[in-house]
Amino acid sequence: MRKRDLNFPDNSGSSSATHKVSDAEAKNEVRLQVYLAHSGVASRRASEKIILEGRVTVNGKVCTELGTKVSPSDEVCVDGNKITPEETKRYILLNKPSGYVCSLSDEKDRPVASELLKEAYSERLYNVGRLDMFSQGLIIFTNDGDFAARLSHPSSELEKEYIVETSVPLPRTLAEDFKKGVRVDGVFYKCKDALDMNARKMKIVLLEGKNREIRNVFASREVGIRSLTRVRIGNVTISGLKSGEFRELTEAEVSGLLKLCKK
Repeated sequence: MRKRDLNFPDNSGSSSATHKVSDAEAKNEVRLQVYLAHSGVASRRASEKIILEGRVTVNGKVCTELGTKVSPSDEVCVDGNKITPEETKRYILLNKPSGYVCSLSDEKDRPVASELLKEAYSERLYNVGRLDMFSQGLIIFTNDGDFAARLSHPSSELEKEYIVETSVPLPRTLAEDFKKGVRVDGVFYKCKDALDMNARKMKIVLLEGKNREIRNVFASREVGIRSLTRVRIGNVTISGLKSGEFRELTEAEVSGLLKLCKK
């Protein structure tokens, strides 16, 4: 199949194409970040960052334009490796152990959570949202960019439930303060719900989940965390899934997660 050149702007701002794109090709065109997401590279948002970093080539040319459109006849590579959209969509639920980072690779050579899935799946899977290295519990992996974008967008308001065990007794007002809102170093944190389970254990439900939100709030009250476990994402719970184990989400679970997203 013949490849076509895209319109890449040169230094003067002009562009050209080597041949006219057919109507059939044009109908199948998608934005480059969408193509990457459908190929299991990363979510759309993360794919945009990859494009802007100059890691993507289209027909042998580096492309950093987010508006660029590609068709099935184009050769798209990320870091020199050719990618193609994957037909089988995967939705995997992992009970991440503490000590693993949530990224496709790690420059510090730390254990990566996605490595736990590699023997079972050949598709390029990436995590939806994150858990910090020392947190454990549920995280979803997928190669469906649209699904990942829906779940991870702050406006979705998808509930995530955590169990926090502390090294010292919990302050009496911490749960109520967290529900009303706590400002730490200029950042405002507010959970949907918080409940003391005993003197050193609290259940917390977040909607947006800002970076290290629970850890930052607890640190502001000088409360050390012994363990932080995500036990629920929307309609999906940790029940029956041991640390390091994973399973595929059912169609009903995938559908249920999407229905719970506000937008």
